[in-house]
Amino acid sequence: MTLQEITDVSEKIVFFGGAGVSTESGIPDFRSVDGLYNQKYDYPPEEILSHTFFRRKTAEFYRFYRDKMLCLDAKPNKAHLKLAEMERKGKLSAVITQNIDGLHQAAGSKRVLELHGSVLRNYCEDCGKFYTAADILASEGVPVCSCGGIVKPDVVLYEEGLDDKTVTEAVREIQSCDTLIIAGTSLTVYPAAGMVRYFRGKYLVLINRDETPMDGSADLVIHDKVGEVLDSLVI
Repeated sequence: MTLQEITDVSEKIVFFGGAGVSTESGIPDFRSVDGLYNQKYDYPPEEILSHTFFRRKTAEFYRFYRDKMLCLDAKPNKAHLKLAEMERKGKLSAVITQNIDGLHQAAGSKRVLELHGSVLRNYCEDCGKFYTAADILASEGVPVCSCGGIVKPDVVLYEEGLDDKTVTEAVREIQSCDTLIIAGTSLTVYPAAGMVRYFRGKYLVLINRDETPMDGSADLVIHDKVGEVLDSLVI
């Protein structure tokens, strides 16, 4: 079956997306040839974006974070827009994303489960006051709240656990859908990638530029750009 045919007969689709969904909006991923892991910094990005590094070298964390993680000029691409359309027309019940850029919501999606948080939300660790991504970008050094506390992005750093409520909702969506579309992810980042094992529906679709460990288990595998594939769907 083609993706169009699967979409046509599906009543409840869930989309599970990774970095490859946002690279078409100009946001770099971590592990591709031109991703963040292949750029040169004093420390590897995985170390910089860890809980330990944030605590010990907060100023250096924020230097990297402002430079590479706050892509505030990025716009939703064809994938984001098509998913929002699918939700509006009752085909898609939820987007589960590993991305932290907020582009699904910017495209109009309402039911978005952000496994790794969002750069658009930042909170004082002492009083809980909210700060926007623009506030962080405009600050210098370590962002400090009006109360004197350190402001931390609402993103899940390495060494930190995922939000229990978000994980529970994501698992519930995956368990109850008839079609699961996994796109733009190598399915190697855990625990997020492990959620796929909860799928019990009819059609498992994988859309990714490169092969994944689950290609052999899928009903349909498409090695192409996510935006181009989804944009071809007629909903």
